[in-house]
Amino acid sequence: MLEIVNLHKVFNYGKVNQNYALRGIELSVSRGDFITIIGSNGAGKSTLLNMVAGTYPPEIGRINIGPTDVTNWSVHKRAYLVGRVFQDPLKGTASEMTIEENLSMAGKRGKKRGLRPGLNQRQRVSFKELLAKLELGLENRLESPVKLLSGGQRQALTLLMATLGAPKVLLLDEHTAALDPKTAIQIMEITEQVVAEHELTVLMVTHDLKQALSLGNRTIMMDKGKIILDLRGEEREKTTVPGLLKMFTEKSGHELTDDRVLLSK
Repeated sequence: MLEIVNLHKVFNYGKVNQNYALRGIELSVSRGDFITIIGSNGAGKSTLLNMVAGTYPPEIGRINIGPTDVTNWSVHKRAYLVGRVFQDPLKGTASEMTIEENLSMAGKRGKKRGLRPGLNQRQRVSFKELLAKLELGLENRLESPVKLLSGGQRQALTLLMATLGAPKVLLLDEHTAALDPKTAIQIMEITEQVVAEHELTVLMVTHDLKQALSLGNRTIMMDKGKIILDLRGEEREKTTVPGLLKMFTEKSGHELTDDRVLLSK
């Protein structure tokens, strides 16, 4: 489904602030894999997601989504293959547009757009059915501007928009980190529901070590632009949070010092 081969990314190459963000990443992701990604700040987690999305071109390496080499494709060209939800609830939606307009726009992602009206009654019925599954009452607010929604409602809408058309890969970049604890739990429940319903392939960055071990079927740990650990199967099931921290120290040669990660223990 997703194949990453010898991927390197360097920012500000040749300058005093040069940053080697990714160092020879090798990752093979099967259809239906739900991979949680953890590591300290600066480990390369978000950069990896940006590379899959097409935000940055690599210095070296290759990215395949399915049988297609997308290494040099732009974000726009990859749009129908990759869905994404950011940490900031304000990033995934157009605040001045209505809920139904945002959904309509998401439904046309990666497709040619003609001069026909953007919305029709059939689409509105479909949008209502989709929104009703969120159980947030948004199905009755199709014509409300998105800027009037709460952060949790916007993130739930963004998640729905990101999965319209069943993308090959769904990228979740700490998508509950900016929400209060109760809302974060609600969004994760919706996430699991949507992922299961559409059998999506997921890469999810998180600072919550408990979440990293309980969600999905694989946990990847990154440090200094490299994947240093890939847990799956029985080994992952038996791993505890203290055990995960110990593994990090053994593999990296230093302790995990990210405050947000340590506070989530």
